[in-house]
Amino acid sequence: MFGAIAPSYDLNNRIHSFWQDQRWRRRGVRLADPGSDAMVVDVACGTGDLAEAFLKAGASQVIGIDFTPEMLDVARERAARAGLKRIEYRQGDATQLELPTDSADVLSIAFGIRNVNEPARALSEFRRILKPGGRLLILEFSQPTNPIIRVINDLYTRRIMPWTATMLSGDRSGAYRYLPRSIETFLPRAELEQSIRDAGFETIRQIPMTFGVCVAYVAS
Repeated sequence: MFGAIAPSYDLNNRIHSFWQDQRWRRRGVRLADPGSDAMVVDVACGTGDLAEAFLKAGASQVIGIDFTPEMLDVARERAARAGLKRIEYRQGDATQLELPTDSADVLSIAFGIRNVNEPARALSEFRRILKPGGRLLILEFSQPTNPIIRVINDLYTRRIMPWTATMLSGDRSGAYRYLPRSIETFLPRAELEQSIRDAGFETIRQIPMTFGVCVAYVAS
């Protein structure tokens, strides 16, 4: 399903977030504060937006991991065009990362944790590969708490976006009908925070962005 939308993924993200998706990623990078010597692992990296943002912020090495080969093909092509030498892209599963224990300074996952079959298992795996004191960054869509904004957001995500995104991508897999449902059925913010805590993270912050449409979770 995600392979089918890989060629138009970036364009759809920009248009249907009203160009907010890049701003969310940049702020997420600032919140994670990787530092100049950081080794960053970006899970569910897609076409490489967040991985590239970490590199531009000064991370010394970034490993992007995604389950979908077609997304990685786009990410590698982008990195090659931009001459980015310190990004490596690998195919992998969020619940079984082929990385050493205590090997990453920052681990990120943007708009992907809700698509993992076993989120709790993935969170435990994230805890495993992070160094002591390492930081977890999760960016994920959420239901706005303001009732008026929630009604507008629901109309957009349920009715408008699936149709326009499908038209723009020419997708026949149903990906853009699945995505709004995945947001609605995923863990509420309090439950996701508790799952992060259950995985062994002690300090957790929630930072709502754009009226709560997107939330950054930063944990260590």
